[in-house]
Amino acid sequence: MGKKIMIIDDDIDLVEAMRITLESAGFDVIDAQEGQKGLERLLKERPDLLILDVMMGSQDEGFHLVYQLRGMEQTAHLPILMVTAVGSQTGFDFDPEKDQDFLPVDEFIEKPVNPKALIEAIKQHLPVV
Repeated sequence: MGKKIMIIDDDIDLVEAMRITLESAGFDVIDAQEGQKGLERLLKERPDLLILDVMMGSQDEGFHLVYQLRGMEQTAHLPILMVTAVGSQTGFDFDPEKDQDFLPVDEFIEKPVNPKALIEAIKQHLPVV
């Protein structure tokens, strides 16, 4: 059984594209389409890494979910890769080094997601087996 990756994103097509990429790389994938259901499933399923969208039900739903996760003992250290179109839509670029206090995620990946870059980012942030 591979490492378990959870995707929380409301774009079903993107979720399925990432699922195909991740499963072909040997990962188990679970998903949810919105923050609260995603949080509930995450707490139950205990994935090894989370891929999270910023803009879902609201422009900043992903931000709020990150703050919740970082504030809970069981998810405080969960690796989080944030996928976002914010940069292309607003011109704002996230940098994990500079923006760690504002948004404590491990990596920002701009949409559209490059499959090879996604796999490399995941491998970089998952503990070695």
